Amino acid sequence: MKFHLETADPFSKARTGCVDTRNGFFETPAFMPVATRGTIRGLTAGQVREAGAGILLVNLFHLWLRPGEEIVREAGGISSFMGWKGPVLADSGGYQIYSLSGSVKIREEGAFFQSPYDGRKVFLSPEDVVSVGSGMGIDLIMVLDHLVSPDSSPEVLREARDRTLRWAKRSLDVAPLDGALFGIVQGGCDIDARKWSAETLSSMTGPEGQTFSGFGIGGLGIGEPFEVRNRVVGETLGALPPEKPRYLMGIGYPEDLLTGIIQGVDLFDCVLPTRNGRNGMAFTSKGRLLIRNARFQKEDTPLDEECSCAACKSYSRSYIHHLFRNGEMLGPILNTIHNLTYYLDLMHQSRTRIREGTFNAWARQKIDSLQQTEREQS
Repeated sequence: MKFHLETADPFSKARTGCVDTRNGFFETPAFMPVATRGTIRGLTAGQVREAGAGILLVNLFHLWLRPGEEIVREAGGISSFMGWKGPVLADSGGYQIYSLSGSVKIREEGAFFQSPYDGRKVFLSPEDVVSVGSGMGIDLIMVLDHLVSPDSSPEVLREARDRTLRWAKRSLDVAPLDGALFGIVQGGCDIDARKWSAETLSSMTGPEGQTFSGFGIGGLGIGEPFEVRNRVVGETLGALPPEKPRYLMGIGYPEDLLTGIIQGVDLFDCVLPTRNGRNGMAFTSKGRLLIRNARFQKEDTPLDEECSCAACKSYSRSYIHHLFRNGEMLGPILNTIHNLTYYLDLMHQSRTRIREGTFNAWARQKIDSLQQTEREQS
């Protein structure tokens, strides 16, 4: 993997770049649609590409359990298996350590899980993540990290951060020289802990001189206040090497993405546009709307008049409302197409504005507008 920095915004820390991988390149800042089990529900790979995606995110933990490394490898790798012509990043299972915490046991050697599919006991180590990810042909592999709630005690947060660093070193020690491995910064909302984690990862090397190809900022977006998160992200970014891509994991709403770009984030992912889209929430240039609401029953306008996606070009709010109210699968499909197009176009506009030198004012105005609309709607 090679990361090429291109343009720096003169009025913020925003920047554009390009990531080259063995399965193609993508431009940054980039939003990665979440295809957890190798699919974005209801959409073909072609529809996702048409929406503007340059890279997808999958979950290595789930694919490791089903269908398994062997099947994906024999299919020619994850991109071929999915019918996706482009790069893929894989999360490792750190979020499952958090979300399935009631059935997970953490030991220094790794994580013992109870499979959410059939209940069997399974074990995943940091070395397993690198091996399985490489076997599946993943372009960008995230290390296995220990994620805990930001409300945990300082002792628990410190233990999880330090274990994440030890696991990161073990991952780097077995990483192939031609692979791309990302370290993950943890430390809760403690600025000093975050900085120390970032600096430690930045200086880490493997036995053959391997270093991390990029860095994720994990453990956020799970309950901490907006202002606290922004301060943590800003301070963490300052402790990471600027020549490598920085990835804010699991964040968020459109205003979160723009705020992250202002601070210098390159990569994002979140389930919001797809999961919420399937449940009837549409993200638009005028704010969020719930298409199931009765007021949309007779609105013969697109979801967003400023959008050129397949849903907005051909269908009305009234029709999509009708589909949702009657349980027709086309409703969630159209809403998902629109939401992904909206998110990915936001990235395209951001890259264009950064290159033009007009990003900072445009982004801050857009953030204010989205936040004001949300206050009015609530």
